[in-house]
Amino acid sequence: MILIGRNLSPFVRRTAASLNLLDLPYTQRPLSTADNAETIRGFNPLGRVPALVMEDGEVLVDSVAILDALDEMAGADRALVPRMGAERRAVLRALALAVGATEKLVGAYYESRRPEALVWPDYATKLRGQAEAGFAALDRLAEPGEWLCGERLSQADVTATCGLDFADLVLPDLVAGRFPALSALRDRANAIAAIASTRWTK
Repeated sequence: MILIGRNLSPFVRRTAASLNLLDLPYTQRPLSTADNAETIRGFNPLGRVPALVMEDGEVLVDSVAILDALDEMAGADRALVPRMGAERRAVLRALALAVGATEKLVGAYYESRRPEALVWPDYATKLRGQAEAGFAALDRLAEPGEWLCGERLSQADVTATCGLDFADLVLPDLVAGRFPALSALRDRANAIAAIASTRWTK
């Protein structure tokens, strides 16, 4: 399989980390949406990453669809989202918070890069507030135990880790020192080689 995109993107990174955790072999083409837009559109007409080229040439787009397929390949016993019941619902609730917080973070980051004359301050403030609220909710979930949804690492933990690390890279003032339980969880996740090896270092 071939993963399209750079691990600077938290959504590409969560896909790479999941491939590693599930022991699914792949290579990666670290294409940038800024510098390689036309090439990326050859895989995804929307010009977004990640995309995953399957062994038979089928291309999956969007990390949600990709991760669902990876869990299916790995089997129910190893899947990062449980297949049914209360466990599945708990992970999906936490995962929705992690994805939502990260999406709003990405939006806030892009707003911060606009020329000052083109910034809509109220919208920028709203995006930051939504990201902060999502991370705060995850921080509360992280307080009782080792992982967000019990004793087993799940996709919610992977996604929250990638989102928080991205925040530290692009908007550190948004999260610095504010989410201690979630930060401790992130550190535990990053101590796992399959996740640590995907951290953006450039």
